[in-house]
Amino acid sequence: MPSSLLIAHVTLVGIGATALMDAWLASLSRLGVPTASFAMVGRWVGHMPRGRFAHAAIAKAPPVRHELVLGWLTHYLVGIAYAAVLVALQGAGWLERPTFAPALAVGIATVAAPWFVMQPAMGSGFLATKTTTPLKNCLRSLANHSVFGTGLYLAAAALAGLVA
Repeated sequence: MPSSLLIAHVTLVGIGATALMDAWLASLSRLGVPTASFAMVGRWVGHMPRGRFAHAAIAKAPPVRHELVLGWLTHYLVGIAYAAVLVALQGAGWLERPTFAPALAVGIATVAAPWFVMQPAMGSGFLATKTTTPLKNCLRSLANHSVFGTGLYLAAAALAGLVA
């Protein structure tokens, strides 16, 4: 597969998986389940060029210009990066014949980012220990990232079907 096609394929898989996760989050929100605001992700990322990487409470940090757009952009770029990790681990051939287990495994592994990087940096503590319901929040993150992993597989399978 030529490198430009590989990059496009990985990008579409990452976008597809992230979009499925977003549909899942939207469904949860409609059911009254609290979901994270991507504006807070944008605020966190927006403070990084100013040398601020951790916050006691990201919601109390000063807003940054276009934080919601920045948060969504970050969310999708990270999804694309995780798709690239999956393909790097499995090889480009996985895109032609995707299998579920590696996609789910990578999706589940990505939960390490919120548990050990984002939540602590945004003031929620490692494994959301500074929240009122840490176990519930961790399990919710695990479910969300499992849906993302499922999306990696489904997006790759749909694209493999189109390319074949």
